[in-house]
Amino acid sequence: METEGVVRFDWAIKRLLRNKADYSVLEGFLSELLKEEITIVSINESESNKSHASDKFNRVDLIAEDSRTELLIIELQINYQADYYFRMLYSVSKSITEYMNEGNRYAKMRKVYHINIVYFELGKGSDYIYHGFTEFRGIHSNDILQLTDRQKKFLLREKVKDLFPEYYVLCVESFDDVAKDKLDEWMYYFKNSSIPDAFTARGLKEAREQFQFHHLSEKEKREYRHHLSQSTYEQSVLEDSEAKGKAEGLIQGEAIGLEKGEAIGLEKGEAIGLEKGRKQVVVNSYKAGYTMEEISSFTGFALSEVSEIVKQHIEHYPS
Repeated sequence: METEGVVRFDWAIKRLLRNKADYSVLEGFLSELLKEEITIVSINESESNKSHASDKFNRVDLIAEDSRTELLIIELQINYQADYYFRMLYSVSKSITEYMNEGNRYAKMRKVYHINIVYFELGKGSDYIYHGFTEFRGIHSNDILQLTDRQKKFLLREKVKDLFPEYYVLCVESFDDVAKDKLDEWMYYFKNSSIPDAFTARGLKEAREQFQFHHLSEKEKREYRHHLSQSTYEQSVLEDSEAKGKAEGLIQGEAIGLEKGEAIGLEKGEAIGLEKGRKQVVVNSYKAGYTMEEISSFTGFALSEVSEIVKQHIEHYPS
């Protein structure tokens, strides 16, 4: 398995971008995406703690705070997730409430940008970069609701949309590998884990220098190889289970309609594949010598779930 060259961004964002010296990489990407100069003052924990045992895990990869105290949530998803839109909504809502100090007035609420880098087909569309924001249009006049001068002074915003979260979706697999602008150069890196010398987008020079595989420590190299191995295995299990589920659905489809049967099969296969794949990652990681805490960190399972999976699948696990 080839690991030389620039490491994959999904690994770098989790392992290398937490150091203040590396902020320039992320600042460059965000500046190219938002078309303004971004300065990061802090990068916070990637996963929020549960406030209650039944609360859903707020699984975001990275939360950055810029010099304007705005929040930038960067989330990266490799495998298909049917309810990903809801995950986007939950991540933003959870972050807003977590960063809203109790007793503060609503005017102190943070502006949030939610940036999603996805490697699967999130929906139908001809583009590969999408931007979503909130605006209110008149039903009869079709005009856009604006802030008054008094509101602008009080809220320190120029437009209503500036008050609400904004979403960016970068569909990596839909990118055609032709870099037409500097943001496309970042898309090329996301898709190919390669940064040609001719690329000049902000942050890529630093990424090219800092994210070289041979610059990693021996421990980081071992972790990176393990990450590549598990990613490949998990994708293989998912595709195999999807195929089996699709076949079952198509058989049922003879009675209820071919298209509906295919949908049932894909949904069933996805559920089977993801669950089986994630559990196998836990088992393989434990056998490779990773601690329960480390496995919990990179699989998203709670520590108690990791322990239970290991007990069920490791024959000589000490009780």
